[in-house]
Amino acid sequence: MDKKVLVGSLSLILYLVFFLPFFHWDIKVQAAITLVIIQMLWIGRVFPLAFSSILLILILSLHFFSYEETLAYFSTDIVWLLFSTFIISRAFISTGLASRVSLKMLKLSGGSGRLLILFSFILMFVLSMLIPSNVGKGSLVSSVLDRLVQSLDKIRQTEKLAKSLFIGIAYLVAISGAVVATGASSTIYTFGLFSEVSPDLNYVKWLYYFIPPIFIFVLLLWLLFMYLFPPENIDRKLLMRLLDEKIGELGRISLPEKKVMGIMAMTILLWATHSWHGYSISLIGLLSATLTILPVVGVWNWETARKSIDWDMMLFFASTLMVSGMLIKTGAIKWISDQLLGTLSSQSPLLVVFVLIICTILLRIIFVNILGFLSIMIPLAITIGQDIPDFSPLVVAMAVFLTGVPGFLLITQSPVHLISHSYGYFSETDLLKVGIPASLLWFIVIMTSVLFYW
Repeated sequence: MDKKVLVGSLSLILYLVFFLPFFHWDIKVQAAITLVIIQMLWIGRVFPLAFSSILLILILSLHFFSYEETLAYFSTDIVWLLFSTFIISRAFISTGLASRVSLKMLKLSGGSGRLLILFSFILMFVLSMLIPSNVGKGSLVSSVLDRLVQSLDKIRQTEKLAKSLFIGIAYLVAISGAVVATGASSTIYTFGLFSEVSPDLNYVKWLYYFIPPIFIFVLLLWLLFMYLFPPENIDRKLLMRLLDEKIGELGRISLPEKKVMGIMAMTILLWATHSWHGYSISLIGLLSATLTILPVVGVWNWETARKSIDWDMMLFFASTLMVSGMLIKTGAIKWISDQLLGTLSSQSPLLVVFVLIICTILLRIIFVNILGFLSIMIPLAITIGQDIPDFSPLVVAMAVFLTGVPGFLLITQSPVHLISHSYGYFSETDLLKVGIPASLLWFIVIMTSVLFYW
């Protein structure tokens, strides 16, 4: 039997057993079953994500919320922040400015293979401030580095250098998206939940919490690559000449590029000074998206800009908020939290956090979609954090968030892994070779942050 048919049939059976009026189940059980059903549909790709999200809307409206309450999730500011960032990031890419910034960043390596790897990592973080799509970042950086590696291979084989660059894409695109509050759809979602726990959380505080641990890990990962895949010696002058040629192909910086630079500079400045002027991050995002479309100051028209909006992702994003709301409103998350804490009732709070992080690592292996995964784990982490001493809910949730972002072991752990792997520069064995020690380093960095930094 076809896998999609099997998963779809199981989902239908679960719905009929737990939601038909002939049976009477506790609402927390029904909430847990709804979670299982929607995750089966999302992970199994039985239907497109957007259509599965519509099915979720129907289930929630029929059994948990009123129709109006369900639709209210579409009007939240976090959903409209995602809408705005689609437009802003596409303007950044379509003008050619993204490619120019990427090549200029790589040129800072001075032609050194080792530094090229390091600056390719740093490039991910620069792009995260401007492109809140992991797939968008992964596709852009992969295409730039692929052209570069192909040019170098005509002179000398650079197998190890290519492994480090493209495995680095698989890891760092997702991790870099966690550094800024608008760095990825999953980060935007998490920022919304964290803001409810800590109302004083803003763009700058987010940077303060996440830049130090993530950059420490980046340096450790770079050293790990230097040990496992020491890059070949390449002609520095050749590499610099290749980068100059690629920059030359873009021509002189255009007026649309200058406009996007100005809009992005204004956006980041307003986000960083949010606590002073009081305008929300979502409102600033919508203002900036509008500026890219306005006559004179903009770089395109609405007919072109609207094509950059991933409406399927908008539906899916809103549905993850609905899942979290359902789990919280029905008490299902509280019940799961109580069960876990009851099992570990005689243990220290640190051990509870330790077990929660280990569970997150193990569960992350089977989840392809980070956003769908975090829609379960973040509310659970917040609830557990509220019930244990010594650690705040925000600290527990931040630890789970960072743990759940990257996929270190399997090519199937995210779309970006599949994109970088499709270029053929590394194998599944190579990914495991790096992934096992990298995941251990990531775990150590997170636990250290929990104990000594956050």
